[in-house]
Amino acid sequence: MPYKNLSTIPIYRKSLDLLQMSREIASYLSYNKDLLKLYQSNSHRDIMVDSLLTDSILIPQQIEAAERSECYAARMRSATFINVIIRNISSYCTGLEKDGVKEKEYLNLLRSEIKSFRRLYKVWRRSIRS
Repeated sequence: MPYKNLSTIPIYRKSLDLLQMSREIASYLSYNKDLLKLYQSNSHRDIMVDSLLTDSILIPQQIEAAERSECYAARMRSATFINVIIRNISSYCTGLEKDGVKEKEYLNLLRSEIKSFRRLYKVWRRSIRS
């Protein structure tokens, strides 16, 4: 398979936007402002924010893996994994709301970004089948 420029793939660009937004929200909502050490925190909110950030980082990696692979099964595994990650991110938004985040508009922005990503995801998933 020839080398593909990932920046030309709309879902990859959207995944980077989702990652950037997740980083900004994580930075704002976490009690521990050192994002690299969120996993060490005892705060439930910090743990959810860390999971949100980790999953957001995995999406572009999985898209790249799927685009670089010649194996249909590997591409579909990555696509399925991305679907699970997106559901997880939506759950983290709900969990953060229930944890008492007052800035719900930020979570709603992330949800709308996820909705936009899902539209591109459906198109992309159909395209990797061929």
